[in-house]
This record gives sequence, C-alpha cells and structure tokens, in this order.
Amino acid sequence: MSRRIGVLMGGFSAEREVSLRSGRAVCEALKSKGYGVVPIDVDRNVAHQMRASGIDLAFIALHGPFGEDGTVQGLLEILGIPYTGSGVLPSALAMDKIATKKLFAFDGLPTPAFREIDAHNPEEAAGALAELGLPLVVKAPTQGSSIGVYIVDRDDDFRARVAEAAAFGPRVLVERFLAGPELTAAVLGNRDPVVLPLIEIVSATGRYDYESKYTPGLSDHIIPPRLSPDVQETVKSLALRAYRTLGCRGFARIDFIVSDGRPFILEVNTIPGLTDVSLFPDAARAAGLEFPDLIEKLVQLAEEE
Repeated sequence: MSRRIGVLMGGFSAEREVSLRSGRAVCEALKSKGYGVVPIDVDRNVAHQMRASGIDLAFIALHGPFGEDGTVQGLLEILGIPYTGSGVLPSALAMDKIATKKLFAFDGLPTPAFREIDAHNPEEAAGALAELGLPLVVKAPTQGSSIGVYIVDRDDDFRARVAEAAAFGPRVLVERFLAGPELTAAVLGNRDPVVLPLIEIVSATGRYDYESKYTPGLSDHIIPPRLSPDVQETVKSLALRAYRTLGCRGFARIDFIVSDGRPFILEVNTIPGLTDVSLFPDAARAAGLEFPDLIEKLVQLAEEE
C-alpha cells in the first residue's frame, strides 16, 4: 500500500495563490510517483482535516505566515505527523528577516547593513535614514515573495514606504540598497546538504518583485551565472553556512546580491516556490533532477531520522 501524503497548501497568507499553484504541482508529481495524495487547503480546521484523512506524512507547500513560519510545523509536531522541510525554530527564524540578519551578523555572514525600526517611532525611522543613506530597501520582515518590499530613492518617499510596510506589523526592516547581480542558491539535504547549480536572476522590469516572480516571461533564470568561478564558489560556501546556521532541513533557497564582486545574503526561504516558474525546480533540473524526482527526494528527506 502506498504512503498517504497530505499536501498542505493555500492557507491564510498573502501568498495563498502561489501556494495553491505549488501545491497542485506537488500533488501531480506525487501521483506520478505512485503515492496516495490528499490535497489539504489549510484553514482553521486543519488539525481535524489531517486526522480525518489518515495521512502518513505532510508535504508543506505553504508560503508565508501560518505555513512557512513554524506554526504549522509546531502543529504537526504535536500531532506526530512527519513533514517536509525545516523544523519549528529554523522556519520561524528564516521567516523573520530581522531575526535572520541578526543571527547572520553574529556568525559573521555578510548581509547588507540594516536597522530594525518601530514604524510608529519617527525618531527611529529618521535615525535609520541618516545612518544608512539613500537608496534604501524597506521591508515588512515577515512576508515573502517580495510582498511589502520597497526601494526608496528619495527622502520624501521614505515615511510613506515605512507606513506601507507597517501594514503587515509595526516592526520594519530598513536595509542599505546594494546594486549588482541577484543570485539564488538552492540547497538540498539534511546532514550533508548540497548546493544545486546557482541561478542568476534577470527581471524584464528591472526588479524581481511579485509580478516578475510569478508571470511567465518577466524574468530569466541564467544557469550558470555570469560571474567568476571564485565568486560562485564563495556564494555556495556562504549558502551552506547560512543553511547550517539556521539549522535547516530538507531544502531551502538562499538569495544573494553580488555588489562590487562581494556576495551578500539577502534572505532564506525555507519553503521556496514549487510552481512552473519557480527557481528551486529550475536549479534541480540543471542538476539532473526532474520535478517529480525532486518532490520524491523531499519526501525521503522528511523520513530520515
């Protein structure tokens, strides 16, 4: 009898539609490999849904809050259901960009200079602007898919962008803007993780935002990146260090900016997109791992002790 796998998707976050696309793709891949598949659109009754379905394992295809942030992982721990991807603490840390950057700074991992501010404190906002200078990146720290992320070039726009980011919560991340090629490193594994082929991201709009990420034709994934072998090796080394610093399992995608030849870590995605235009499946394909094989590999990693 095949294993019954519940694919958790949808949920409550601003990334619901992307999650549904990832979840549907995962369902089809698992079916092609002969698994019993139970699609579960996550709502407030998700614990009951999972108990009633009799699943043996949960494949988490949720993105953003209430899915990628350790909350569902904690529920699955309580229910005793194995699941794909990282555990409670790594998920929570990676979802909070401020916590991630503080941990990276402590461990000596390069990340753009930043300040954490209370959006309701004008003095903190003014201090961040004065210290970091323009241009800046203003981010809602617990969102994904570039939701709540704004590049600020003018003083006059700064407070408005902080207010927009604060719609997701009062803590706001203000980060020095660095220009240069954007790269992503897909990491796969548990105890001995490996970095899949790196990808350079080029957006047709000039910004790799939500629209560019999920609209076919608006971004190019260049494999291998147009950077020196030395820089690429440095990115791979930093990606593994970041993965281990956070304690990730299964898979994650680490995003970088390369400024003046130096790589800087931007963020870590513990449940990267698994849609037809997503980066992680492209990196796996470049390594000779087709999508159904990648999904089965993630199931196998979830079952490891």
